[in-house]
Amino acid sequence: MTHIAVIGAGITGITTAYALARRGYDVSVFDRNRYAAMETSFANGGQLSASNAEVWTRWGTIFKGLKWMLKSDAPLLVNPAPSWHKLSWMAEFMGNIPDYERNTIETARLAIAAREHLLEFAREVDADFDMEQRGILHVYRQPSEFDHARRVNALLEKAGLERREVSADEVQRLEPALQADTIGGFYTQSDFTGDIHRYTRALSDRCEKMGASFYYKCKVTDITHIGAGVRLTWEDAGATETQAFDGIVVCAGVGSRAIAAQLGDRVNIYPVKGYSITVNLDDAESQAAAPWVSLLDDEAKVVTSRLGRKRFRIAGTAEFNGYNLDIRDDRIRPLREWCEVFFPDVSTEHCVPWAGLRPMLPSMMPKVGPGAKPGVYYNTGHGHLGWTLSAATAQATADIIDVNRMKNAA
Repeated sequence: MTHIAVIGAGITGITTAYALARRGYDVSVFDRNRYAAMETSFANGGQLSASNAEVWTRWGTIFKGLKWMLKSDAPLLVNPAPSWHKLSWMAEFMGNIPDYERNTIETARLAIAAREHLLEFAREVDADFDMEQRGILHVYRQPSEFDHARRVNALLEKAGLERREVSADEVQRLEPALQADTIGGFYTQSDFTGDIHRYTRALSDRCEKMGASFYYKCKVTDITHIGAGVRLTWEDAGATETQAFDGIVVCAGVGSRAIAAQLGDRVNIYPVKGYSITVNLDDAESQAAAPWVSLLDDEAKVVTSRLGRKRFRIAGTAEFNGYNLDIRDDRIRPLREWCEVFFPDVSTEHCVPWAGLRPMLPSMMPKVGPGAKPGVYYNTGHGHLGWTLSAATAQATADIIDVNRMKNAA
């Protein structure tokens, strides 16, 4: 049996492990945390959103970043302190601007394909993850943002996404709890939401039952390529262990860049911090006042999802500040204030703040496929669409490993 090591137990690592295990591979998963989905896959915005497939590689993003650089509560915040990693990433980001339309269309196609795989996995493992299939509603208050959304919609339509423009009155009909005035929106009925942490944990539990091995709270100290595979050395509970594997899949989020360097590959991932608050709906009035339809406010870069009757997730913002997980009040406060404007009858007395590092490549496209050396594969760099794309990229990774295994056996 082919033995594959998967580095990382977030959403991409666990979906990859599951895609391989259901095909009969012997899988070992390594993660530095005590459980699966404890970092970027812990408390994201909750959206499975092909409608949010627009990549960021356009001049408008650059201009907004420059305008907001000294505004601590800006939706997009860039720490002006220079570093070679940040500067090289941003140079490559600008180099990808000509591919904006093509990459947006390709990302949307991948997101549409990922839906069926994700739902199939959920059915197979009987996952309860607070899924709400009520669509995603993009709302607008500024004509310039709405006009840009129309241009993006033309690209999404090329990818095959059914998404329709709605008036301000229809926005209100779709989500009666909304209290802020809008000038209209776009509604994607096929998009949906859920709890990424609960989904990932359900998949990891099934992987264990299928025979996959999990090495939690362990630190991988060395990865050496040997022949057509790799040799891993790791520390577990104070002991050092070493084992050879027929292949490795790097799904380590923002840690993938350093691992790739050990394997002779360049994977220029930069950590882009996002924040969320989970509002606990402790009283009947808040439960009635919180929305059930998932929202996306493009101007504020805020997304929402309803996670069952008693939780309301609000997430967003992007911060270029290195490998920093500090939860800053000036970044959390805008999320809370957004809730108080759009849903004033929801109590924000009890809300849980969180921050995570999105693994972003300059192209805004995930790296999926083989590395330079035999037996090395990548499924990483999904940025803000990790959950949205992960089921499709996991299947693609398993397909590639299948093909290479058959070639080697021939």
